[in-house]
Amino acid sequence: MILALDAMGGDHAPTEICLGAISACSKYPDLEVVLVGDGSQIERVIKDAEPFVSKRIHVVHTDEYIAMDESPTVAFRKKKRASIRLAMEMVKAGDAQGCISAGNTGAIVAGGVLILGRIPGIDRPGLGVPIPLPNKITLLIDVGATIRCKPINLYQFAIMGEIYMRNTLGVKSPTVALLSNGEEEIKGDEVVCEARNMLAKANVEFIGYVEGKDIPLGVADVVVCDGFTGNVLLKFVEGVGEALYRLLREEMDQRILPKVGFLFLIPMLKELWNRFDYEKYGGTPLLGVEGVVIKAHGRSKARAIDSALKVARDFVMNRGVELIRNGLDRGGM
Repeated sequence: MILALDAMGGDHAPTEICLGAISACSKYPDLEVVLVGDGSQIERVIKDAEPFVSKRIHVVHTDEYIAMDESPTVAFRKKKRASIRLAMEMVKAGDAQGCISAGNTGAIVAGGVLILGRIPGIDRPGLGVPIPLPNKITLLIDVGATIRCKPINLYQFAIMGEIYMRNTLGVKSPTVALLSNGEEEIKGDEVVCEARNMLAKANVEFIGYVEGKDIPLGVADVVVCDGFTGNVLLKFVEGVGEALYRLLREEMDQRILPKVGFLFLIPMLKELWNRFDYEKYGGTPLLGVEGVVIKAHGRSKARAIDSALKVARDFVMNRGVELIRNGLDRGGM
């Protein structure tokens, strides 16, 4: 299996991206990775890889890449040899089975639509993020691909999210909910209310509305919202986690007893960290496009890129795009 990896995308590119590719190829003998980016920088990182790994890592050189602060659509159209664009063109041409990038989210979404195209019947793609909870995983979709949504978009996110959870993450009968400002049927704006009426008739286990407080409790397997709300919510959750960690460190630095007690808490804290560590899950699938596209966190280091490559590999092996394409009819579309 060949996967194209945007070596220039993300805060720690290209070093950590290349190290992640080496790590993934070390684990999966069937995996080949094409690193797309500045060839000289890439070669410096991969030159020390073991021979059985290095022979499965290839380089496609380009001087162009799309920065995080660039206008996605404008940059994607102007930079014909941008690293993320070349990676997607490899998927389109059949030279790679999927592509991964930790770069500009807007550029990834634009590229997915412009280069790969949408699955027939899908109006807008959605980014679905698996949120690790104490005893399960909840998929939050959308988290930034489609900022302003129509009811049909939310409906399609729900169908695609249900298919992804059932076939890729192995949840037998995923429950689906809409994020709203209350659980009662009278809550929600016109878009959310109309999407609720559509999902009530769909062939999915729709449980109605959930509030933000319900997400950490694992009330639903798939939680659907527009990309603006989902992105804000996701960043808030990340910020709360970092704030709690800093608060704990400050308290330990100021007091003696917490330092002593912390020694006994270390095993439990490590277990909690492992459960909520985003690097374990690596990447977010762009659902609804005609190809495997995985968006990794912009801060991804080698371990997260390794995990993102695994997500892409699993999605290809599970025929994720085909299952979504075939499953749309089952959802009532």
